[in-house]
Amino acid sequence: MQTINPDNDQIEFEPLWNILKASLHGINSKNASKLSYEELYRTAYKLVLKKEAPVLYEKVIDFERDWLLTEVQSRIHCLLADNSFILNASDASPNERRVAGEALLRGLKEAWDNHLLCMNMTTDVLMYLDRVYLTDIHKPSIFTATLKLFRDIILRSPLSTEEINNITVEDIMHSIILDQVRLEREGDIIDRHLVRSCVYIMEGLYETDLENEKDKIYLCSFEPKYLQASKEFYRNEGQKLLGYADASTYLRHARKRLDEEHNRCISTLSELTSKKISKVVEDAIIVGRVAEVMDIEGTGFKHMINNDRYEDLGLLYYLISRVDPAKTDLVKGLKNVVAALGGDVNASALAAMTAPSQEKNPSGEKTGNLPTQSLAAMPAFTWVEGVIRLKYKFDVILVNSFGHDRFLESALSTSFSAFINMFPRSAEFISLFIDENIKKGAKGKTEAEVDAELDKAIVLLNYISDKDLFETHYKKHLSRRLINGRSVSEDVEKQMIQKMKSAIGHHYTQKFEGMFKDIAVSKELTGLFKNHVSNIKEAGKDKTPALDVKVLSTGMWPLNAGSIFGNDEVPISTVFPPEVEAAKKSFEKFYLARHNGRKLAWQASKGTADVRITFPKVAGETEGKLSKERRHDFNMPTYSMQILSLFEDLPIGESISFEEIQARTFIPAEDLILNLQSISLVPKTQILKKHPMVKNDKSIKPTDRFSFNERFKSEFLRLKVGVIARRIEGTKEKVETDQRLGLERGGEIDAAVVRILKQRKTITHTNLMQEVFLQLTSRFHPDAAMVKKRIESLIDKEYLARKEDADTPSYVYLA
Repeated sequence: MQTINPDNDQIEFEPLWNILKASLHGINSKNASKLSYEELYRTAYKLVLKKEAPVLYEKVIDFERDWLLTEVQSRIHCLLADNSFILNASDASPNERRVAGEALLRGLKEAWDNHLLCMNMTTDVLMYLDRVYLTDIHKPSIFTATLKLFRDIILRSPLSTEEINNITVEDIMHSIILDQVRLEREGDIIDRHLVRSCVYIMEGLYETDLENEKDKIYLCSFEPKYLQASKEFYRNEGQKLLGYADASTYLRHARKRLDEEHNRCISTLSELTSKKISKVVEDAIIVGRVAEVMDIEGTGFKHMINNDRYEDLGLLYYLISRVDPAKTDLVKGLKNVVAALGGDVNASALAAMTAPSQEKNPSGEKTGNLPTQSLAAMPAFTWVEGVIRLKYKFDVILVNSFGHDRFLESALSTSFSAFINMFPRSAEFISLFIDENIKKGAKGKTEAEVDAELDKAIVLLNYISDKDLFETHYKKHLSRRLINGRSVSEDVEKQMIQKMKSAIGHHYTQKFEGMFKDIAVSKELTGLFKNHVSNIKEAGKDKTPALDVKVLSTGMWPLNAGSIFGNDEVPISTVFPPEVEAAKKSFEKFYLARHNGRKLAWQASKGTADVRITFPKVAGETEGKLSKERRHDFNMPTYSMQILSLFEDLPIGESISFEEIQARTFIPAEDLILNLQSISLVPKTQILKKHPMVKNDKSIKPTDRFSFNERFKSEFLRLKVGVIARRIEGTKEKVETDQRLGLERGGEIDAAVVRILKQRKTITHTNLMQEVFLQLTSRFHPDAAMVKKRIESLIDKEYLARKEDADTPSYVYLA
């Protein structure tokens, strides 16, 4: 090698360039072991120092261009020619395509690696040129410029001189990579590292000299083709998969594809494509198709719900969440399934209500087909337990599969509220469910078990929209328990009220608490009255029967006004036996002396009586129980005691007609029938005999007659006469309840309107309606027509008036 003296000003360019050119040739041909990089650096340094940098730069670029054209491009084109038949053959096997494609990719990788190695060495030699000259004039560095040469000469060199068929090496490389990816998607094994190396080529080259990230040819040229090809592949695959796969298989395949594409971007392509290819897969096999998957008969969404397929449901949620943050399809599907399953629960309960009853009456005998007289509490249990099971089922799904998603939680709440409130007996059944669990001897349950059952009722109570209707039924059931002493304990009762207070507000429980207060006051009052009576008896002035009185406030208790006062406010009362009437008057005198100005109305329908009955020796009987006198103590409804009092002095064998009993006692016909059934048709408490007695006929007719049953016998000294009570309201009772509730709601609407007008003084019709709905929604959902009707009524009563000359309909408050 010729030694150059950098201090010699009289040097020519060509000798020095020839030295550099020879070294560049050695570097590119991998024959650079004997080169002195220090000498070469000093040579380039001298040329730059002598102002030959522009010429040197162009010479280096021209050399690299010629090298790529003559040495590298020809090898790549030959490699393509050797494998073109297989690459272009439509009938080539996957293995043949894979091998041929890998051969070309391997050639490109080798050419690229060699080029990078040579350009790094060249850059070291020409470092001074880059640092001093090119930086000042803002030209691409030697390394950058030669990378562009590789892009233009190797990758973008056309394979044919014909403009029509202007296919480049880059196009072929793209096609091969796309084919390799397709082969892998179809289950073949490819050389991921090789494909990744070719992706590095595209990531290392740019479309512009600025070398911005977004200008990488991978992003500008290859990625759009990759995404389009993937879109077509997955669209076709999704369509085919829907044709034969079940829902579970489809969902698992979709997740598998998403995971594969993510891993492919990390290991084979570029992480820059990860989100984009995920979107392509989501759009092709999730968006627009998930609804079809959910509707697949036998394996779709409803099947997953019914069979507790938590994993499949979780996968469905995961996939939908990726494409729709609001989970619209899942919300819709969830509402439909809850509505269907809830509808089944409602239908089952209604069917149980209308089915002929085979329940036993309180004395143990089957009542037969008496649907209007013996509706038992079982339909209420069936419905409540069905809803609770459904609620628990979806709560588990919400936690295990849906990640407690707020959209789905809201959808479940809305759906449960809809079908629960669609059931016409929901409020009554929840109250009846509580009543059955809180009464004494409720299936032998412990207090902890009772508490768990009551918590179930509270869950359902939160869904009830007409909470005032629940309050009406609960007052009725609570009153029965308190009056008859049937509660399992006072603590449980108060605990239930506390639960309701926490769940729906204290204003719902005020009357319940007032009922307990009445019972407590009545206990104290009864004790004082007994002391009073005891003092009178000691003085020999009174021999009236003992009374246990419960004084109930009419505003707190669900007392039927018709049983207290008629339409003309005239007291309606049944006729009591003289001894009981005397005790009544004694208590009234005692009570009114302590509470002047109050009025007592006796509720015989709600009371009970302890009666000792002596059954005489039956004529002609010489042995057994009937041959001697028998005494039995009965606990029975007050109405039954009133009926039996008519037979006290009646000779054996004589009878009284139904109509005569009603005329002498004034007991309502319906109650009279129920009590006569209990004391004349039930063998265990058959104190009376019905005439005529027809086998299997359990009805009571106005023409029937009744006589004392002197042949009654029992193993027990104490017996209880039960009435075949209607646990669930019949049609007539329900109509009466709805009518009373309508009147109460009318009063609440009136109060709300007046309250709003009193505060606002003047208000538009629209705003008034909105505020009334807002105030009353917590108790019930007012009907718009009813609110308008109540407003008209208040206008007639001059509580408010229409505002004249108002632009919009408005009202003003009249003080």
